Amino acid sequence: MSAPPVLKRGTVHAGPGGLVDDLVVLARAEWPADPAARLPALPGFITSSFSPLAAEVAERCLRRYFGSPPASPDLGERTAVVLASSTGDIATAAAVASAVDEGRRVPPLLFFQSNQNAVVGYIAARWGLAGPVACTIPAADALTDAMASGVLLIEDGDASAALVIVADQGRGGDDRGTALLLGPASWPEAGSAAGRLGIPVHSGSPAIVPETAPGGR
Repeated sequence: MSAPPVLKRGTVHAGPGGLVDDLVVLARAEWPADPAARLPALPGFITSSFSPLAAEVAERCLRRYFGSPPASPDLGERTAVVLASSTGDIATAAAVASAVDEGRRVPPLLFFQSNQNAVVGYIAARWGLAGPVACTIPAADALTDAMASGVLLIEDGDASAALVIVADQGRGGDDRGTALLLGPASWPEAGSAAGRLGIPVHSGSPAIVPETAPGGR
């Protein structure tokens, strides 16, 4: 694995007169890492690829740092989850709208998964992440917005780290996802064989993440 580019180290402020550790990208994953890859089914979620996409890219990212689930309690209980999407769950919304328009019964699972908190709850429960949760559909770049939200949760003292997920649905199965685990530079080395990226995050420009950073489980 090639070494990631080194970015300028910055300090993240946590309120007046307060400081938290420098933040780094502890792990990163992308979907698709392989153009031929297919998203695995996610129990309890139907019709749409949105929730499986968010869950899979989060799974790959968290495995790179923690290994197998759940996360160690001392770290997981201080980890927030942020899910951002520029598209939202298009397929679920379309399926609900079509059923209503045609007078058909809407499957209850579609109502459940139409709230993005549903898949975030699945991820948090599976990995033991007990920090705050935020879901957004930003008008600007989704990764920039999600990373900024994660940094704010850490600055406010509500969390020490944040799992940042971006999931966007495309046409014809062209789904794209990114997941980053932002955390203090003082956190321990990754438990997986892939190792810890350790890419500093500049607090003034939270979206500065090298495109060459490797992804995958």
